[in-house]
Amino acid sequence: MTITPDAPTLNTLILDLPVDVRFNPAGIPLAVRYDGHIWAVAAEPVHWFSRDSWWDTRRTAPRGIGNVVDVEHWRLQVRLAASTSALRTFQLRRGPLSEQWLLESISDIGTVST
Repeated sequence: MTITPDAPTLNTLILDLPVDVRFNPAGIPLAVRYDGHIWAVAAEPVHWFSRDSWWDTRRTAPRGIGNVVDVEHWRLQVRLAASTSALRTFQLRRGPLSEQWLLESISDIGTVST
């Protein structure tokens, strides 16, 4: 792919910062509070799970504690609430046995200046 002045470029910021996420009753994210702002979900979110590499961290859990290996992820298209700001992509992650969501990365689409 060739980047031209008309083609977008993807800029990504890697963070891993704690954020608050608001969900609807069905468990779908509605908004994210990050850096003192509310970012509203503006498109269909993407949801998946990955596996924690427990063999690297050497974490153990008591028997019967539940799922200790699934890492939950959401990829959200968001914009500042009550605005028509440009869309950004937030990638969220929550580790096994954690209640805290982490903002793993932010991507936005900009244009290449000439």
